[in-house]
Amino acid sequence: MITDTRPADVGPPAAREESHEDQLARGLCASDEEAFAAVYRRWGPLVHTMATRSLGDSHEAEDVTQQVFLGAWRGRAGFHPDRGPLGAWLVGIARRKIVDALAARTKRGVLLDAAARDHDARGCDRRRAPDDVLDRVLLVDELSRLPRQQREVLCLAFYGDLTQAQIAERTGIPLGTVKSHARRGLLRLHEAIERGRADETATDD
Repeated sequence: MITDTRPADVGPPAAREESHEDQLARGLCASDEEAFAAVYRRWGPLVHTMATRSLGDSHEAEDVTQQVFLGAWRGRAGFHPDRGPLGAWLVGIARRKIVDALAARTKRGVLLDAAARDHDARGCDRRRAPDDVLDRVLLVDELSRLPRQQREVLCLAFYGDLTQAQIAERTGIPLGTVKSHARRGLLRLHEAIERGRADETATDD
């Protein structure tokens, strides 16, 4: 348990601040939950501001902020005071989480229209424009046929706009399993699109 015994008026402000940060760092390394709560209060607003400015979405920034401090708590054994101050370590985690969130945002939406883009890449003519509608119908139908956990993972990604890490945290499913469900589910959806197109081509012929 961490106890702040610093005299309020002893030493210059910078020195007092550094001493307090060192105290919080020691508490975090010792798995002191009260110290961790103080760490969150001290740097949470900074991390949230960084995430909001980078992502432009306060709700997504809240999720990233939670991920940062959850990652800091789980990875506290990886913090080494001799390599830099606690604040800089937290900012480093925040930057990585923000990059991950931006990358995940780029990927979202790609999943649902991947089949249509693939279709265009094969040089299909404009007569096939209704395929976009067909693809979406097939996706929804096949999504409903997936095993429950595969369907849950993909629905959270498609409609909940969550990253795989967020899905794992929300559902309690290990991250590796989430990735496996997503990969297998997407494969089935892709196969359904291809079967649907083949069937339509056979009907046209």
